[in-house]
Amino acid sequence: MRLTADSHVHSEFSWDTGGPGSAAHGTMEATCERAVHLGLPAVFFTEHLDLEDAWLTDPEDFAEHENHLVGADGVVAVPPFDVDGYLESIERCRARFPQLRIGTGLEFGQPHLRTTAARALLDLGLFDRIIGSLHTVAHGDVRCEPNTLFRRLPADEVIRRYLAEVPALVEGDEPFEVVTHLDYAARYWPEEAEGPFDPRRFEEEFRTAMRAIAASGRALEINTRRLRPWITQWWAEEGGRAVSFGSDSHTAPALAANFPEAMLLAEAAGFRPGDDPRELWRR
Repeated sequence: MRLTADSHVHSEFSWDTGGPGSAAHGTMEATCERAVHLGLPAVFFTEHLDLEDAWLTDPEDFAEHENHLVGADGVVAVPPFDVDGYLESIERCRARFPQLRIGTGLEFGQPHLRTTAARALLDLGLFDRIIGSLHTVAHGDVRCEPNTLFRRLPADEVIRRYLAEVPALVEGDEPFEVVTHLDYAARYWPEEAEGPFDPRRFEEEFRTAMRAIAASGRALEINTRRLRPWITQWWAEEGGRAVSFGSDSHTAPALAANFPEAMLLAEAAGFRPGDDPRELWRR
């Protein structure tokens, strides 16, 4: 089976990898080497663009290499995205790996709230693929990631609050074409206290979110960090017309993880690749 493009990849230019020079995570060059080794036709380096004004976290929710970003009050201060350094690295990798199609990209957090701020900082038109993420949910006067909220609210309420914001994420014309990791809150489900995550408890909420995404004309990412076959099935049943594939890798070994299985799931749901492996799969 010929692999498709990995449309959700991070390098040292994403703030949660520790930054350039950090040994915490992988580099763009190492990831490209891995892509060539795997026979991957293309990658999009979708670096984090998070512009929250008041983002509260618990220290235990950040890895050691990220802890310096958390203030004594728990508010996260994300460093600015080094656009020039990123683009220079992209060009170096394109020259070094001519057999690999390397696309530029952003994983834009909360684009429905932060597009004006983003446009004041950089030219969003520079990027080949922008994927939209919902990483935080409102909690009083601040926003928190789901892993932090699970300590403050009942588990079911966290999932439902997260999914209830998805229609607002996609109702406008913000410049992103793919919604990534719709199961983001479920990643942090407190299994020890609540038992295994059962999507059927939240089926209507997931389907409502999917219908909103489909109505916006955007694609849904099959995030392969943890494959959830029901997402692809429900997406097709709720009118979804396109999917992308994203490993959400922050290290070279995680690139294209579970891609063969994800591609089979997409095919079973009626999605088919285009002539260019960088294209979305459509029904």
